Amino acid sequence: MANQFPENFLWGGALAANQVEGAYLEDGKELTLVDLLPTGKKRWDIMFGNIDQLTPIEGEFYPSHEAIDFYYRYKEDIALLAEMGFKALRVSIAWSRIYPNGDDVVPNEAGLAFYDRLFDEMLKHGIEPVVTIAHFDVPVNLIEKYGSWRNRKLVTFFETYAKTILARYKEKVKYWMTFNEINMLLHLPFVGAGLVFQEKEELYWYEEVIASNGEKLD
Repeated sequence: MANQFPENFLWGGALAANQVEGAYLEDGKELTLVDLLPTGKKRWDIMFGNIDQLTPIEGEFYPSHEAIDFYYRYKEDIALLAEMGFKALRVSIAWSRIYPNGDDVVPNEAGLAFYDRLFDEMLKHGIEPVVTIAHFDVPVNLIEKYGSWRNRKLVTFFETYAKTILARYKEKVKYWMTFNEINMLLHLPFVGAGLVFQEKEELYWYEEVIASNGEKLD
């Protein structure tokens, strides 16, 4: 019947590494841009790239640092999702777990092994991994050293990262996506691409987006 889902329909949900994993500096992982987004008043200025703040601020709360502790409790969580009848789960891989600094010559085996375990657990429960390669997680070293996606060297670093995970998980992952919400490059430049703007630099897209939405940010 036309109003029925096909038998092979992938019914499931979605999450992102930076939203759930926590363990933000464990097993070789280094800072990624989302690890610099606190709650509170400074959050929006940092998200827009208006504050050049590339280290966590003492006394601020950073949701990504602990999140829901998925890095250590993923087996429990996957079991619960399977109990709900999930047939697919969209996840992302944290770039800085695989290449902690982004420009490393050799990938971080501890990070690669974590996603091996995660995908194995999903498949054991009949949950198909759907993987996003980049979800708001440019390694901070690439922002400091190269200016992030302003610099075409990022293309090579991303290509190295993508080839590494595609080769590693080719037997476990059938469905891949490249960038999550690439339009965030326009709306929230730091979140979308790790872009930090210098004083007097023209933020024409920032002004345009705010004006078109009728918004006013303090």
